[in-house]
Amino acid sequence: MADQQTPETPDEAAVEPEPEGEPIKQRKNGLYPGVSDELAENMKTGWADTELRDLEPVPQAPHTAERRARLSARFPGERLVIPAGNLKTRSNDTDYPFRASVEYAYLTGDQTEDGVLVMEPRADGGHDSVLYLLPRSDRENGEFWLDGQGELWVGRRNSLTEAAKLYGMPCEDVRTVAGVLREASGDVRVVRGHDAGVEAALADKTTAERDEALRVFLSEMRLVKDDFEIGELQKAVDSTVRGFEDVVRVLDKARATSERYIEGTFFLRARVEGNDVGYGSICASGPHATTLHWVRNDGPVRSGDLLLLDAGVETHTLYTADVTRTMPVDGRFTDLQRKIYDAVYDAQEAGIAAVKPGAKYLDFHQAAQRVLAERLVEWGLLEGPVERVLELGLQRRWTLHGTGHMLGMDVHDCAAARRETYAEGTLEPGMCLTVEPGLYFQEDDLTVPEEYRGIGVRIEDDILVTEDGNRNLSAALPRRSDEVEAWMARLLG
Repeated sequence: MADQQTPETPDEAAVEPEPEGEPIKQRKNGLYPGVSDELAENMKTGWADTELRDLEPVPQAPHTAERRARLSARFPGERLVIPAGNLKTRSNDTDYPFRASVEYAYLTGDQTEDGVLVMEPRADGGHDSVLYLLPRSDRENGEFWLDGQGELWVGRRNSLTEAAKLYGMPCEDVRTVAGVLREASGDVRVVRGHDAGVEAALADKTTAERDEALRVFLSEMRLVKDDFEIGELQKAVDSTVRGFEDVVRVLDKARATSERYIEGTFFLRARVEGNDVGYGSICASGPHATTLHWVRNDGPVRSGDLLLLDAGVETHTLYTADVTRTMPVDGRFTDLQRKIYDAVYDAQEAGIAAVKPGAKYLDFHQAAQRVLAERLVEWGLLEGPVERVLELGLQRRWTLHGTGHMLGMDVHDCAAARRETYAEGTLEPGMCLTVEPGLYFQEDDLTVPEEYRGIGVRIEDDILVTEDGNRNLSAALPRRSDEVEAWMARLLG
């Protein structure tokens, strides 16, 4: 990495560019002692006009406008502030890759750090939306080539005029937003937890209760996906399917190395076709498959074991897939592995069948858990009757988790929604959720026969509620045990 001319200490590092006319602070141990007047003047001139004048709005712009209108109708007469968030330090002067807050990206389509959406209430009703962003780097004070966040260091930003065309609303310099918010009067709500500077500017104008109501409403808005969102989710799933195929093709290399080869293989697909992985990939071979969120991915991949791969591609618009397949590393299930796998498959089939408009959200979970409880009783691992097992939740020793969750811009989407509208709510067309039952027999579980220990199986698909039932967005990946074996044989040649 190049020797950046960043501020001397984190305390001195400003998210905003230096005001015009002030010198840019040099790095404490930089190799140049300063900037000569001649060089400073030279760097101000001789640059071509790169303004982009023929821009079209981003594809989601009509949808973000409709979302803002719904938000406006819910909070009339109130100023609403939704920040994107700031860069987070990874170590010293290096940052994590930035990902905008879901609320901000959902309402604007923009994904740049430090952005703030402000919806100003109109006297006659409704709101005027203004997007506050960093403008192009200043070429007069040297920020563009001297500051660690200048354009020659991290890349070109859109001008405010360009951004206005892309996102369909007026854009202003974000360096003025704190002053605007400090002077604001009347009722104000802000989405907390993303931008401490914004929250400080509103410290005497907001309450935690009112702000939480805003966050909850925005979460519940995302329960039903529009056509754009459904298309993005399908795009994420399609890339994920190709990523799973990539993994099967390199299982010989994974056996020679570790689970990391699987993680890296899937990550390549995610970065080539999307923005990133939607969450840390779970590449769990052998007994690691019994750990629900195994993301260390540093264990061996051995013939005779099962590989549980739980991974999803995130699109450039931040919608993520969430798919799991459990497959035999050498391409063939043993009899016991197949028995356990088929039980999970049957449970998933029952869960998917229960996903339909008008059904209770909990129906698919209960349907899947019933099948698993029946098998555990049948195998002699639990004492029946099944109704008793379910009433006491005894099957949870080996099923552990819920059977699914909402899916969207967050892998566990709509998490702030009220329980009565989510877990205790009713399914509607446009909702997208995962159905993912599993059975996990820990290596040290003395209550099961020894041959069960260390086997973990999960099957997960992304299911869209339709007008007449459901559609499995990830149906291109085989699920039945014999289909999994045939799929692997084809890919392995």
